[in-house]
Amino acid sequence: MRGSIPGPWDHDLSRRHMLNQLSHPGLAETVHCDLQPVDAEVTYITSQVSKGCVAQVPNATLEVHILFLESSREVSELELTIQKSKQNDSRPREVLLVLSANKNMLLRLQAPGIPLNLAFNPKLIFQGHPGVNTTQLPPFTTQKQFLDWAEAKGPIASIAELNDPQSILLRLDQAQRVPSSCNPEPLTDMGHTLEWSPLTRASVRGCRLEGVPGHKEAHIVRVLPGTEAGPRTVTVKVELRCASGDPDAVLILQGPSYVSWLIDANHNMQIWTTGEYSFKIFPEKNIRGFVLPDTPQGLLGEARRLNASMVASFVELPLASVVSLQAHSCGGGPQTSPPPVRTTPPKESCNQELLLSLIQPNCSKDVMTVVLKKDLISTLRCTITSLTFSDPSCQAEDRDDQFVLRSTYSNCGMKVTENVVRNEVVVNLLSSSSSQWKVHCINMESLSFQLGLYLSPHFLQVSHTIELGQQGFVQVSMSPSIPELMLQLDSCHLDLGPDTDTVELIQSQTTKGSCVSLLSPGPGGDVRFSFLLRGYMVPTPTTGTLSCTIALRSRSLSPDTHRTVSTRLNIVSPGLPDKGLVLPAVLGITFGAFLIGALLTAALWYIYSHTRPPGKREPVVAVAAPASSESSSTNHSIGSTQSTPCSTSSMA
Repeated sequence: MRGSIPGPWDHDLSRRHMLNQLSHPGLAETVHCDLQPVDAEVTYITSQVSKGCVAQVPNATLEVHILFLESSREVSELELTIQKSKQNDSRPREVLLVLSANKNMLLRLQAPGIPLNLAFNPKLIFQGHPGVNTTQLPPFTTQKQFLDWAEAKGPIASIAELNDPQSILLRLDQAQRVPSSCNPEPLTDMGHTLEWSPLTRASVRGCRLEGVPGHKEAHIVRVLPGTEAGPRTVTVKVELRCASGDPDAVLILQGPSYVSWLIDANHNMQIWTTGEYSFKIFPEKNIRGFVLPDTPQGLLGEARRLNASMVASFVELPLASVVSLQAHSCGGGPQTSPPPVRTTPPKESCNQELLLSLIQPNCSKDVMTVVLKKDLISTLRCTITSLTFSDPSCQAEDRDDQFVLRSTYSNCGMKVTENVVRNEVVVNLLSSSSSQWKVHCINMESLSFQLGLYLSPHFLQVSHTIELGQQGFVQVSMSPSIPELMLQLDSCHLDLGPDTDTVELIQSQTTKGSCVSLLSPGPGGDVRFSFLLRGYMVPTPTTGTLSCTIALRSRSLSPDTHRTVSTRLNIVSPGLPDKGLVLPAVLGITFGAFLIGALLTAALWYIYSHTRPPGKREPVVAVAAPASSESSSTNHSIGSTQSTPCSTSSMA
């Protein structure tokens, strides 16, 4: 009878107590069992990561999540699911997900109903269009630069480093009882925020227990303690494949005292666990378990005391939320894996889907180039006989370590429209028929870019002049405006000439200092930012060149294309629109005003003292004259001229 209904022995508590009383403390140490790899499969889902953290960001309008994806394979596949918050937010916050992979990784992304922005490095390859706003990361040399860049975008809600992930579930619910800042720590439990399944299978071993007759088999799952102790339920799914009926089997589950078990089995089995357990068909009925040994030898001894003649599977896992066990067993002995000596290696077919996704064109100077590295082709078990554009006469060049296919926009069957150049790459494989992959490039010849400086946030009138200490507003636009193309600022700077340091405004898509701010895009998708120029410089500049490098990104077409646009500016000091005012001139004017004020005061005193009748003269107390006030005002003006609204470190 199939199902997870427990057998009558599972509730015979008197028998359990008798077995415990008959157990000998040293019996586990004398068990002879040579554990060897067996043909059973165990997969699991865990929230334990090699390095990570979770933080609360309750008042943020945008939260940042970071995933470092470490792979041991040259090419791998990853399924990433993002689950939105269950909280009823009137204004759902935006999410920036930052992905960094060390090897080529084909990504399948699912993020339904989430306002997601995705930043990634070139190692990530999307299976189909991701359907979200994407940004390619700048080339960072250290992890600190990476984290600084991400933190400048918004508060970091989670960071996780994963080794060989196969699937990831990221939940956007605000974690409770966590710190307000995210500082990655080794061996972290991400809790409800993140769960993942590794690509590499768990090591499963088995053996025959000497001196025990019969055909009863034991399946042992040992879950190791996590970094944080707290109530946790582990779902254990067991599928035993036996055509002759239900095998005589016992399932032994051992873990920390705070772990309870929810068992979903397709056969009747004897259950022996620590903590408490329940069955999927009776989830509300908890059955108390027993204290079991916490060593492999002790658990093997426990299997022997339960009259198991063999251990069909034994596995040790990190603290997991779901464990799945599949085994071919009918009580005839553990299905051991063959020794690692093979006369002929197994034949694996070419992963064409992943191979085609590696075809990413590089577009520059009216030339489309496609490069395929031979080591990646070999990793995918593929053998390419030819690589061409839609015109079969345009063959790829076979170089030492890569195939290179290139053509100008006017050859090889290119289809040129007003804004896009299209073609197909045809891949002929040794083991199958040819496959086609559509490629695209943006036709930059049909586009023009404008960089304008404005003196108000309304962006109405372009200005070619800016005063020292004045705020400037910059807009970069493209014409004609194409909905499927998106502009993004990679870097901007103001060159003030050879005698003055360059003023860095934006680097690696991040503002430099508090005096630079990224603004909301314009109605046509124009990118905008503002900056405040320092009010005092030596020597005082009179001209400058504002330059910005922009990335042209497509929501569905080709890789990024970069362009640099510039504009010349006149720079003046405050109060003099046509020419600069240097410090000696300011000091001269100040001294002259003081001298004139002093002479005027002396003249007025002389007239007063000589025109009043002698008998009516009274002592006069001298007070500050208007000139003194003027002097004070001038001195204050000097102080403001010498102030630096933006610090030298952030602006120079």
